[in-house]
Amino acid sequence: MQENREILEKANAAITNGDYEGFLAFCTDDTEWIFVGDSTLQGKEAVRQYMATAYAEPPVFNVEHLIAEGAFVTAIGKISMKNKEGKMVDYDYCDVWQFRDGRMAVLKAFVIERTNSR
Repeated sequence: MQENREILEKANAAITNGDYEGFLAFCTDDTEWIFVGDSTLQGKEAVRQYMATAYAEPPVFNVEHLIAEGAFVTAIGKISMKNKEGKMVDYDYCDVWQFRDGRMAVLKAFVIERTNSR
């Protein structure tokens, strides 16, 4: 459990540093990313293409809680990233990662844009 938590922390650090290939090294080849209410990405290549556009500039993470149990690690916090117009947008998020053989296999992501009223 602790090992999976440490893997996720290293993977997130890679994203923050703009090292997307370093991040992908922590994922299974058949990794699946499910953005609840939006879309699903199948495989590393789909994730690579997503990151090339969505993370044109590395996102800023503020992880408030990391909860590890069995094959799962849940990260709860805030993330800020630029939208298509180049404006920084803040989101609340909850990522539930399922690990397989020491790699990140499935992501179920709940991402909600923050409003000024919060």
